[in-house]
Amino acid sequence: MPRTAPSSRTASAAALLLALGLAATACSTGQQSASGDGGVAKVDGKISITYLQKQGDQEYFVGEAAGAKARAAELGVDLKVVNLGNDANKTVSEVQSALAQKSNGLIVVVPDPAVGPQVVQAARDAKVALLTSDDQICTDGPDPSACAKEQLVPRIGFSGAQMGGEVGKRAAEEFTEAGWSAADTRVVSAWKQDVTVCGDRVKAAQQAFDSAVPGVKTVDVATDNTPTGAQDKVAATVTANPGVKHWVVWGCNDENVQGGVTALANAGFKADDVIGVGLGAYLACKDWKSGQPTGMKAALFINGKDVGALAVQTMYDKLKNGKDFPAEAFAPTTMVDASSWQGAGVTCG
Repeated sequence: MPRTAPSSRTASAAALLLALGLAATACSTGQQSASGDGGVAKVDGKISITYLQKQGDQEYFVGEAAGAKARAAELGVDLKVVNLGNDANKTVSEVQSALAQKSNGLIVVVPDPAVGPQVVQAARDAKVALLTSDDQICTDGPDPSACAKEQLVPRIGFSGAQMGGEVGKRAAEEFTEAGWSAADTRVVSAWKQDVTVCGDRVKAAQQAFDSAVPGVKTVDVATDNTPTGAQDKVAATVTANPGVKHWVVWGCNDENVQGGVTALANAGFKADDVIGVGLGAYLACKDWKSGQPTGMKAALFINGKDVGALAVQTMYDKLKNGKDFPAEAFAPTTMVDASSWQGAGVTCG
């Protein structure tokens, strides 16, 4: 899988990490578990949890926070949700703030995995339980994709391989139904290439698609996982590939696919010449809700509420009952399209 140079946030966070000397000390002996919970004691009284999310105003993460709050209310847990935006340095300061406020457990969705070792060390020093949701972090390095499995912090989310496989399978079905030729078709695979779970998703999508529809060339597009970022990069890709009549678009999330579909529409491609298969459905549904022709043909519905609820439940079980964290725990997914998204329960803001 092609890689890109680290983003400025990654470089900044990595520099901060090295300056504090944490990369060398985060797991020097190999004796602690990846969750850093060797010194975490069960909580007899009221449990306090802080949920720190990147991009907290994004539809998926809004749902995740709602699911977390609902489950916390059921369990009688004090829960604080913090929006980190895309600021890696804010992750560090908000973790320190949560620890100062005596949170018993931290659930983190990091904007940048480079801060992972620093977050782990802070939790270990405070003897506070640490769990990630959605994205992975490593105890002893900035890149989860280069991390030994036992050094990945326990994670609640979705299976990247399963999700990507479903996306690729549906894209192949749409391609076959459309009757397109591999010779004049290209696939755009768009994702932020330093996010491990994104790489898992697009790799699985590629494998599933290729096994069903061999011979279609793929263009890998590095993005920032936002609609506008993907739109700009895909627009440049279209310009660089004249003569292509049909496009298939998938990516790490709905943002990448919506950006790609929009770029193709702006370039003059009709909806019938584009097959976009989203991942999330929270943006895809807006195209379907409008009733206008769209290249967004389907999307895998991932319900953030399920992840938020499962993350809080998993943390509660650890703190209240001493139950070990699973290495990973996955929420269910459902493929939807213009005819089925409402019945599946997709929230379309």
